[in-house]
Amino acid sequence: MSITSCVLKMAAPVPRLLEYERFLFIGPHPDDIEIGAGATVAKLTAMGKKVTFLICIDGRFGLDFAPEGTAPDELARIRREESISAAKILGVDDVRFLGFSDGGLYEFNDLYTAMAKAVGEIKPEVIFAPDPVVASECHTDHLNVGEAARRLAFFAPFKEIMEAYGAETAPIEAIAYYMTAKPNRYIKVSGFMNRQFESILAHKSQFPVDSEAFKSVRTYLKLRAFDFGFRSFSGKAEGFRVLGRTHMHCLPEASK
Repeated sequence: MSITSCVLKMAAPVPRLLEYERFLFIGPHPDDIEIGAGATVAKLTAMGKKVTFLICIDGRFGLDFAPEGTAPDELARIRREESISAAKILGVDDVRFLGFSDGGLYEFNDLYTAMAKAVGEIKPEVIFAPDPVVASECHTDHLNVGEAARRLAFFAPFKEIMEAYGAETAPIEAIAYYMTAKPNRYIKVSGFMNRQFESILAHKSQFPVDSEAFKSVRTYLKLRAFDFGFRSFSGKAEGFRVLGRTHMHCLPEASK
């Protein structure tokens, strides 16, 4: 680690997520939040924090386990209902949908504008979103949603910029990337993972009970929680790449 990086860590420490009160979890599709950070959501709501879900893409083409003959429009409706049920299991009552089509069939600027308006209404202090710079990520929807979220994380407090998108400002102090290869903050989630698994099973069209799909995801999440817990000396944990406002601009060392 360079001298500059060491000094930066002392002068501008990574924000401690649990110190904030208002959180917005942004998901590309129904079920992504639950897989990427479901146990953390359950912990935050148990602590009395205000948590909102914003689901950007409708998941209409996730037909692998849907009943034969299910039309994309019908699956989108089903997945919206599943999202609301899953969120309730995690203690979240405020679930919002942007309704863009699965598969990247939309313009990025339209997604960004809709997300900006939602962020301005919700006014979170911290936003969670998928990491858009993971080298292995190939899903257009994940990349687009993560990219829009990181741009908004920086621009949300600027009145003139947000007004250009027809949106209000938001007091964002940090962005936390889930599904990241470079976590720098860990949240202990021992005691909350069963609720995470239950919330994933609420997405019945994607994870039928006792299906190999669910068993694989559950095994992965258990291994990940053990790995992150080992790294942070905290039993079981979820890991996030967290940037505060100081880290978001002109500080390449914050990427390490």
